[in-house]
Amino acid sequence: MAVNENGNESIELLTKEADHLKQKLEEERQKLNDVTLATVAERLEHINFLSNIKTRRHLKGHQSKVLCCDWCTDKRRIVSSSQDGKLIVWDAFTNNKEFAVSTPSTWVMACAYAPSATHIACGGMDNKVTVYPLTHEDDSAKKKTVGTHTSFVSCCMFPNSDQQILTGSGDSTAALWDVETGQLLQSFHGHSSDVMAVDLAPSETGNTFVSGSADKTVLVWDMRTGQYVQSFEGHFSDVNSVRFHPSGDAIATGSDDATCRLFDLRADKEVAVYSKESIIFGANSIDLSVSGRLLFAGYNDYTINVWDTLKCVRVSLLFGHENRVSSVKMSPDGTAFVSGSWDTTLRVCIFHL
Repeated sequence: MAVNENGNESIELLTKEADHLKQKLEEERQKLNDVTLATVAERLEHINFLSNIKTRRHLKGHQSKVLCCDWCTDKRRIVSSSQDGKLIVWDAFTNNKEFAVSTPSTWVMACAYAPSATHIACGGMDNKVTVYPLTHEDDSAKKKTVGTHTSFVSCCMFPNSDQQILTGSGDSTAALWDVETGQLLQSFHGHSSDVMAVDLAPSETGNTFVSGSADKTVLVWDMRTGQYVQSFEGHFSDVNSVRFHPSGDAIATGSDDATCRLFDLRADKEVAVYSKESIIFGANSIDLSVSGRLLFAGYNDYTINVWDTLKCVRVSLLFGHENRVSSVKMSPDGTAFVSGSWDTTLRVCIFHL
């Protein structure tokens, strides 16, 4: 290999060698790309039960756009956050509001239920992630600011326990915080623009998560090292939502480019695109059924599209919201999902498999 007068390896030769290796890797990938997911799934039966989906609850109480929602582990309660600066905990069985928390900031962009169901967390334009206890005393007095980013908090979640919280931010990073001490346990640098969504791998160890960003990429991270171990490209605009497939072997995404996609971790590539020519609006939020066969996606055109992840076709189109659908979340037992919208309401839909 050529060496210059200073004893350094030739940058030009190294760049050429790297490009050559990338080309060879891509050629090897293409050799393995001998059949599509939809072709393999042709023999499977079509899904025909989705006519059973019905809106059972219409949750009204926010005064402005609903930006996020999350289910409690009890499969009954839902927390929602809104541009009105409120967090509301709902009983999805009765429509009752159990708690209402006023936050210091409007544009509460993220919210999450703690696994123990005793706390909720939120984040937004104040750049902070804050945890509130669910008691009927003065909640604001007991709130705890856990972590602070240098830009807005776009998403948050509790990875397997109440002790830690994972956040994504407009400062292009994700971060893992200790809830009790507020200490930054790990920061994750790799994206070049806003981190819009995170999701934890469905594993006992809970050491892997995925992030989607406005830089159009999807990164898979090792929580212990703070390094990303896989990256996926394919979207042409912001990646707004990411979800691990229940198997843990694939990642579903939703983007402003009006498509949803499925990336396979083992094949290290995109294996499916969920789109139609008639769909020209961005997908804001997605979630998967407990089997992984159905992908629910909320769009800017006020609809929720339901996709067959294997056959790569739309199997249902749901109407009802009167503004963009900002959040879609499947219940823990998979029998219902909740959608939040800029029309200030949430809808709980139930279906029977």
